[in-house]
Amino acid sequence: MPFYLLASVFVGLVTDGADPLRNTAAQLLSFGCALPLAALVALLLPLLRPLEATAVRTLCFIPAERLADGPALSWAARRRTALWFVAHLLAGGVVSGMTLAAPPAAAVLLVLPFTAPLQRSVPAWMQALPGVLGPLAGLALLALVVATAWACGVLLARCAPALLGPTPADRLAAAERRAADLATRNRLARELHDSVGHALSAVTLQASAARRVLDADPEFARQALTAIEETTRAAVTELDTVLGLLREEDSTDPAAPAPTLDGLDALLDRTRAAGVAVTAAVEGRCAGLPPVVSREAYRIVQEGLSNALRHAGPVPVRLHLRVRDDQLTLRMENPVGTGDVGPVAAGGAGPDSAAPAARTGGGRGLRGIAERARLLGGAATAAAQDGAWRLTARLPLAGKSAHTTGADGP
Repeated sequence: MPFYLLASVFVGLVTDGADPLRNTAAQLLSFGCALPLAALVALLLPLLRPLEATAVRTLCFIPAERLADGPALSWAARRRTALWFVAHLLAGGVVSGMTLAAPPAAAVLLVLPFTAPLQRSVPAWMQALPGVLGPLAGLALLALVVATAWACGVLLARCAPALLGPTPADRLAAAERRAADLATRNRLARELHDSVGHALSAVTLQASAARRVLDADPEFARQALTAIEETTRAAVTELDTVLGLLREEDSTDPAAPAPTLDGLDALLDRTRAAGVAVTAAVEGRCAGLPPVVSREAYRIVQEGLSNALRHAGPVPVRLHLRVRDDQLTLRMENPVGTGDVGPVAAGGAGPDSAAPAARTGGGRGLRGIAERARLLGGAATAAAQDGAWRLTARLPLAGKSAHTTGADGP
């Protein structure tokens, strides 16, 4: 309506004797001039697309996934939106004009045979419909209005997904957003699995050992409880780091720093407190590693120790870190007993009666280790060989792709 009113004023100014309020030709001309004006406005208003899409979902019952849900940012999307807007206004103008004009004419035709005075005042084309032809013509006119409205609605519903649906650029942007969301969820899942899972595995063994010797060796039980306290305190700190990733909205409010290889000694001490004899050897300096490599290497070591605790119990674990100019190589090894539950259990299952029972399912830790290495351009493998479970990971220090590794390293 605003476009029509503005166009009618323009037509009245440039056309002599044209009255858009009474002259049908002037009204049609005004309507025709209003459509290009509406198209121009649609090109300049990106937010028009979500408004039209909402109306289509409500009135035409088009599934939401077939329509775009954001503003038209590209010119291709704006042109499609403008074309839809013009088609919408054109169909609305036709149906509105017929709705205003046809019902009164149909009512006159329906009563025309029964009112003689009315027969002398109607237009000539109505007078040319004798007898029952007048009422039949009135019914046909009403049916034409209904059919036109229905046809316009069906046509617009068919055109809506093509004109208001997502463009290839919109689909690509949506896929990138979904991929980013999935990557964030996977990252959070890995962090929670590695940090909290390691702490719970260590605490479980410590609590079990304390329960067994509570009466016979109170001092050992006291040490186990102290180790539980330290382990849970460290787990709370790491949990706060992971939750900080959820609260992080921009770079001005970063999350708490994640643990790196600088905290490797504390991690090994907590694992030893759970009854695991860990032997560590480090070649090279870990202090100057890139932060992301140091963080991921710490998590890989943490998950490897967690697997040993969870699946094998307090068995000896050997850890070897080697830092070269372009690569960090990590190898971890622990015995595999007769109770091994298979390759999913990265720690194996020792014969010790204190070892935890084998669990069904699992394997998320190994997938997490592989994902961490792959995201850095490296590789990680884990397998049982010669009675021992070996975990090997190679992480490039300069973003270079690592070569495929064997189960027991070079």
